[in-house]
Amino acid sequence: MESDDSAVNDLVALGLSRYEALVYLTLVRRESYTAAEAARAAQVPRQRVYDVLDALVRRQLAVPRPGRVTSFSAVAPELALSRLMARRRQSLERLDQVSAALTQALSPVWAAGRTHTDPLDYIEVLRDPRAIAARFASIQEQATRELLSLCKPPFVAPPANNEGIEAVRRLRRAGGTARAVYTLDALGDTEVLGNVRRFAAAGEESRFAPQLPLKLVVADASLVLCDMPDPVADTHATTALYIEHPALASCLRIAFLAVWEQAETMPGTRGD
Repeated sequence: MESDDSAVNDLVALGLSRYEALVYLTLVRRESYTAAEAARAAQVPRQRVYDVLDALVRRQLAVPRPGRVTSFSAVAPELALSRLMARRRQSLERLDQVSAALTQALSPVWAAGRTHTDPLDYIEVLRDPRAIAARFASIQEQATRELLSLCKPPFVAPPANNEGIEAVRRLRRAGGTARAVYTLDALGDTEVLGNVRRFAAAGEESRFAPQLPLKLVVADASLVLCDMPDPVADTHATTALYIEHPALASCLRIAFLAVWEQAETMPGTRGD
């Protein structure tokens, strides 16, 4: 068998998290493991192994075996890898559709921009953190149907963000939608995790991803607030763009939904 590191990296490339890859590679070594045994053998934190095993079962890569203590067995590698490849193909097909939709939506915007000589009055460039925070509060207040967010540190809003919570409640009362994708490291920050749970209690749907490309808010497929981090290494400067442009907002909404489809629900929850 190839080295564990190489096998783990290959499974991650096929769509598993690192913990899922470690646990699956452990399960293939014998007929079955209890959760505690799998955690020790795979060197995965005990508090995480139950979520990891649940994810493997949902992906049809592992099978639970009821008993006095539930144990888990790996699905045969050829079947497991076939299922992973099928999921990866579906993911690529979705991204291909997203790419085609973005191309169709952006092409007329780009073409119009070739002849547009007036100032871009629908774009506001923000560099002061207080101005960015104010615009963030404003876009939340303006949302009437849908509020979509990619959330990653550092955060410009106050930790409690009561305005945001009230905006979520208002949207849900009106039959609207509020969704957010957070980075997985939010689960390790007590303050951020507490805020995530407060937003969930207000009606926000949340998911988690290992990484996010940037911070983004899209309201009603017409308003956008996004950050443009300074590409120079070791700097923390950022520029935010506030854009009132339905075509671009619709494109970024499609991008958000692609990230949402790939993201996971909070460990410890069930279903999507």
